[in-house]
Amino acid sequence: MMDIAIAFDILLMLGCLALAWVSIFSASLFRCIVFFVCFGLLITIVWAQMGAYDVAIAEGAIGAGITGALLLAAWNRIKPTKRQDSDSIEERR
Repeated sequence: MMDIAIAFDILLMLGCLALAWVSIFSASLFRCIVFFVCFGLLITIVWAQMGAYDVAIAEGAIGAGITGALLLAAWNRIKPTKRQDSDSIEERR
């Protein structure tokens, strides 16, 4: 039974490392945000696995929920619109 728990912990560790890497080095800003939210949710599972349920709840609510929503709202405000894209194409001609 202990082998399954160790295997689950190693899987969580590798998943956290992979999601952190992808969320930093992804080519698309939207993908970075989505992977960051997934990373926060996985960290929530890690905190719960360690028995820190209050920290897990806070991480899930703040780290994945509120921060993810704020990042998506900021991304929505800075992404180029179709009008800006067409204006920049006409300026190049």
